[in-house]
Amino acid sequence: MKLASWNINSIRQRHTHVQQWLTKEQPDWLFLQEIKCQNEQFPTEIFEEMGYQVIVNGQKAYNGVAILSRHPFQLNHTVLPDLNEEEPQARYLEIESQGVTLCNLYLPNGNSGGEEGFQRKLHFIDALINRAEHLLQHKQDCIFAGDFNICPTNQDYAPQTLSAEDALVKPESRNGFYQLLWLGLTDALRAIYPTETLYTFWDYTRGAWQRNAGLRIDHALLSPKIAEQLKSFTIDKAERDKEQPSDHVPIIIEF
Repeated sequence: MKLASWNINSIRQRHTHVQQWLTKEQPDWLFLQEIKCQNEQFPTEIFEEMGYQVIVNGQKAYNGVAILSRHPFQLNHTVLPDLNEEEPQARYLEIESQGVTLCNLYLPNGNSGGEEGFQRKLHFIDALINRAEHLLQHKQDCIFAGDFNICPTNQDYAPQTLSAEDALVKPESRNGFYQLLWLGLTDALRAIYPTETLYTFWDYTRGAWQRNAGLRIDHALLSPKIAEQLKSFTIDKAERDKEQPSDHVPIIIEF
């Protein structure tokens, strides 16, 4: 089985990128983040013609997540249980397919909106931890994948790209990521490449791509049984070199 995740940074602007990539890679599931459109604006028919069922959780202009699935599925949640926000942003989609609970997430960046914005990030992390704990306690095979907006260690960002006060590396953010691992989830990339310096995001400014001044903020966390079955983890860097690319590239796990 092959699952991929990609922060596409506007699906309407880059749907042809996704089409071409799907034709090449043929994943069983593709998680998309930052689709930046409402549900009715998502180019659903394009992907249905390619054999995918489409599940969208969008909002106007910002955020938004979607899942493309080659397999039958059951929709579980469009909002993280326990998030407890009056007007939750479109940042989560959870389905069950082929006996696995698949959780697509776009975690808040935490750098905008001052302290309130950072607290929104921490609340999302807390709800994510609660959801992971629930699934693991019930022995449910699961995968949490997407744009976590967290660099777990200093190795996960290029020198001088982030300050110590950046929300991507603040101790509270990293502690949330570690808590997910302490519950029993496995960081898929580190299971395959424990020591390599690898990135999934390169900013559009200051020649970040050309200088390889990147970040590793797109992750796939696996429950124990899925981790045992993990065969490969791939970062498709070639997509960042295309015309009008997303600033993120696809990550792919096979199990």
